[in-house]
Amino acid sequence: MTSDLRDRKATLRSRLLAARRSLSAEVRAAEAAALAAHVAALDVRPDQTVCAFLPVGSEPGAASWLDGLRCRVLLPIVTGDAPLDWAVHTGPDGLAPAALRLLEPTGPRLGASAIAGASLVLVPALAVSVAGIRLGKGKGHYDRSLPLVNAPLVAVVRDCEVLAEVPAEPHDVRMNGVLTPSVGLRWL
Repeated sequence: MTSDLRDRKATLRSRLLAARRSLSAEVRAAEAAALAAHVAALDVRPDQTVCAFLPVGSEPGAASWLDGLRCRVLLPIVTGDAPLDWAVHTGPDGLAPAALRLLEPTGPRLGASAIAGASLVLVPALAVSVAGIRLGKGKGHYDRSLPLVNAPLVAVVRDCEVLAEVPAEPHDVRMNGVLTPSVGLRWL
C-alpha cells in the first residue's frame, strides 16, 4: 500500500470516527431501532445461517438488533492476525467481554471456515462506496475472513457513510449490499 493511500484511509477513518462520536444518544437509539426493524425484515429462513456482529462504541446498531433474526446467528471471535473464528450466538447470557471492547460468544468455536456456510454476512464498516468498497477500522480481521464467503456481504453503516468513493486496495472484498437506518437493505 502506498503512503498516499494509507494517509487517505487514515484521514477518512479519523473523520468518520469523529462524526460517529459526535452523535447524540437519542440519534444512536433511533438508528439502532431502525436497524433492528430492517434486520428483522431480512429474507432469511430459519434453516439458514447469518454471520453478524455486535456493535461496539459508536458503531450503528445495538446488541438487541439480532433478536429479530429467526435463524442460526454466528458472531466473530478475534484470534490475533488470523481470520476471525465464529461461534453461535445464544443470547446475552452466552456472551463474555473480550479484546477490543467486544462481546464474544462463550460457546464452542466453530473455526474460521464457519463463515463459508453463511447465507448472509452483516459486516461492520466505517463507510462503503456505491461500488461496494468497504472501509473498516484497519485491523484486517474481516479482510482475512471475507474471501472465504460465497454469500451476499452487507456492510452496516449510517446513511451518511455511504460514499461516492472509498480508497481501495487489491485485497479489499466488495460488498454486495449496504444496510442503513433510513433505507434498510440496498443492493449495490
